[in-house]
Amino acid sequence: MATNEHEINRKRRNNHDSEVSSDIGDDDFTKLSLSPPGTTRPRLLSPTPRPPFQEILSHPPPQPPFQEIFPYPPLPLQLSPSHPLFMAPPPPPPPPLPPAATPPSQHRGRKNPASKPRAGKSPTVPAPFPWATTQRATVHSLHHLLQNQIHSISGQVQCKRCEKTFEIEYDLHNKFIAVGKFILQNKHSMRDRAPSIWMNPALPTCRFCNQENSSKPIISGNKKSINWLFLLLGQMLGCCTLEQLKYFCKHTNNHRTGAKDRVLYLTYLGLCKQLDPAGPFDVSVMKK
Repeated sequence: MATNEHEINRKRRNNHDSEVSSDIGDDDFTKLSLSPPGTTRPRLLSPTPRPPFQEILSHPPPQPPFQEIFPYPPLPLQLSPSHPLFMAPPPPPPPPLPPAATPPSQHRGRKNPASKPRAGKSPTVPAPFPWATTQRATVHSLHHLLQNQIHSISGQVQCKRCEKTFEIEYDLHNKFIAVGKFILQNKHSMRDRAPSIWMNPALPTCRFCNQENSSKPIISGNKKSINWLFLLLGQMLGCCTLEQLKYFCKHTNNHRTGAKDRVLYLTYLGLCKQLDPAGPFDVSVMKK
């Protein structure tokens, strides 16, 4: 019984709700039909939902062409006169200069004073005098000469006035002592140069015309036959030419360049050294 009553009550409520809704619908329609025109309020439309921001970024809207945005052609680009485009390009670097040709050296190598004779010449020559050796421009030592009973040295002279020729002899020992003493006494003032008494030697007096300072030694044109010892003892080496003095220095291991007074000084010391190898006639010693 209770169940039936409950079912009856439910049906009654449903019927009542349907009646109320139908009444409301009829009234609304009646009100709309009776209301004056133009008073109807339009329904507000809900805004269109915007797409998410991420979707806009991932799918950007299409852009119109450049011509549609700027229908006129763009003006040419205006640059200032100081712009780098208006500056002249730098000139190309100059080509590298070719290496300058090295001129041939004008310097001549120093000749070796002890150079050997040229091809075709014998290193030895026949001894031109008993006091000379077979080596060019070389004499025997004083000890050797005295042991071989050679006490005097002779040579030929010619008078410049009467042109007479005669022979002069010098005492070997006494004359050599005189030359050596002169060198020892004047070595500091010489300064490696021959003094004027050697450059312009005093000549012997002529036996025929008695003319003083007129007898000049006869010097052979053949350098290997020059009577070096006779010229030394008479202190007349200054009568030799520069070429003859250089010849002596060349074959006696002496420096042969320079003025005549220098070469003459070396010739005097070189001959004294040959006569007395242990004597104080070394060139290096004389420079001290």
